[in-house]
Amino acid sequence: MLRYFEHLIDPFIAEEDDPPTGLIAFYRHFLQPVWPFVAALMAAGLLVSLAEVAIYSYVGRLVDMMSKGQPAGFFAEHGWQLAGMALVVIVLRPLVNAIQTILSNQTLPPALTARVRWLNHLHVIGQSYSFFQNDFSGRIVTKIVQTGSALTQSITQVIDALWVISVFVVSALFIFADVSLVMAVPLVIWVAVLASLAAYFVPRVRKRAAAASEARSLLTGKLADIYGNIQTVKLFARDGREEETARTAIADQTNRLLDQNRLLTTLSILLQFSNALLIGATGAASVYLWTHGGMSAGETAVALGLVMRLTVMSGRVMMTLTGLFDNVGTVEDGMRTIARPHGLIDQPDAAELVVTKGEIAFDHVGFAYGGKTPVLRGVDLTIRPGERIGLVGRSGAGKTTLVSLLLRLYDVEAGAIRIDGQDISTVTQGSLRAAIGVVTQDTALLNRSIRDNIRYGRPDADDAAVIAAARQASADGFIAGLADPRGRTGYDAHTGERGVKLSGGQRQRIAIARVLLKDAPILVLDEATSALDSEIEAVIQEKLETLMEGKTVIAIAHRLSTIAAMDRLVVMDDGRVVETGTHAELLAAQGLYAALWARQSGGFLGDRAPHEIAAE
Repeated sequence: MLRYFEHLIDPFIAEEDDPPTGLIAFYRHFLQPVWPFVAALMAAGLLVSLAEVAIYSYVGRLVDMMSKGQPAGFFAEHGWQLAGMALVVIVLRPLVNAIQTILSNQTLPPALTARVRWLNHLHVIGQSYSFFQNDFSGRIVTKIVQTGSALTQSITQVIDALWVISVFVVSALFIFADVSLVMAVPLVIWVAVLASLAAYFVPRVRKRAAAASEARSLLTGKLADIYGNIQTVKLFARDGREEETARTAIADQTNRLLDQNRLLTTLSILLQFSNALLIGATGAASVYLWTHGGMSAGETAVALGLVMRLTVMSGRVMMTLTGLFDNVGTVEDGMRTIARPHGLIDQPDAAELVVTKGEIAFDHVGFAYGGKTPVLRGVDLTIRPGERIGLVGRSGAGKTTLVSLLLRLYDVEAGAIRIDGQDISTVTQGSLRAAIGVVTQDTALLNRSIRDNIRYGRPDADDAAVIAAARQASADGFIAGLADPRGRTGYDAHTGERGVKLSGGQRQRIAIARVLLKDAPILVLDEATSALDSEIEAVIQEKLETLMEGKTVIAIAHRLSTIAAMDRLVVMDDGRVVETGTHAELLAAQGLYAALWARQSGGFLGDRAPHEIAAE
């Protein structure tokens, strides 16, 4: 039965609209499709509160009936009233409590939390590459996870506080006023004090909660950064330094939490004093009225019972309110990160890229990463269909930036890039990247099986195609011997986070297998064999020849011998193309390429000019 209620809401229905940046609009964005269940939970909460008040009323009536009646004829005289009370207490109250519990535990909060996290993930995963470069991945994850639970909890807290305050306080006021206005005075004063405390403390808790949430996210991000780079920490013996980094982050988060708790502690103390005064004043008024015949014993029992219940619930109400604004503060904090508009988007009428030949044209491309210092300065370069070029230049010359712009990880700031005459800024990012296979210098793998990592290149590939790609990349030999701590072996073995359980050469061969399986018409090799030893590199180079057959290829390599046989070499310096030609032509020109070649083939030669190197 419970499974039925668990599947009433599908949390994984995608939304076309992005999360808005306004707080109310942000809540409405996620709640609009599930409002019937929110209304049902509110109705159940109302019925539960009314049933609770009814029980206190029944206690008073029962005391009065017993004090005025005779035991012998009690059931005959009050049987129907007792049956009605029993129906409410034994049947209706447990039933509405059960409905509220099911809606609270099985239906709304779990699905709503999952929905918020899912939609926020969809939005964040669509952010530009630079979005992730400018933040801690652990911090972003924390924002997504915290915001989902905080938004859901704040909704349930609103419902709890709404009925507790309205039903119990209003019912008590009517009951007390019906007996005597004297009885209502302490309650009215108490409600006014409670409202004043809430007005003062709750907004301040909200602000400090947002600060505590940000500190918590930064702590998570810093710890994830340390653990994600643990090899560097160990190699440089910086355990102690990172202890200080973690200590500072933990201390900051703790201090933020203490700032928030100071308010909560002060509020709790003041609340206890106001509750004590309410109990004392109500008790004194009840006894006075009873001794003067203005109140029955049953009414006294109801009054004291309701007051005791209110004082107990007042702490819950205030904690609910502060918890509500704590969660609202967390949502606001998360919203500032999550709901940012996408920095790099497809045009509304973006078409799918169609690669017919594979020609790539860089037309006066300029780029500065949004800064003032250009990284690329008016690059003009046309790569013919099926041509294999090597990009050469010193570090920082702009080679990888040029490739990043081709993949549209960033938008060009001047000029245009075209593939078969189609401006890549006018086509969908998905179709563009589907047409380009990439093997980068820094190869990171997902913490999944070897099979899943290779199949990432073509998700619909069968096992035979995966194994064939691994064999073609000379990876099948070491894959057969892999085993992980859970006993999975071979293609089922998991790689560890970012592939840390594999050597650099093994990771790169898995990446090459992945691109082989993808079989895209354009191929980018960014230091594709940099992590391989000479023997394996020779094998891979032979396989890459097969991979490059019929494709347009851009290869970046600092080790010039790996790209010397390309159809054409393009030499970059200071963001410009300064030389183009074959290996032999560039050596004969005695320019920058000749200098770089001589340094690699004849040792480091300092800053001697190319003609001096060539003369040797």
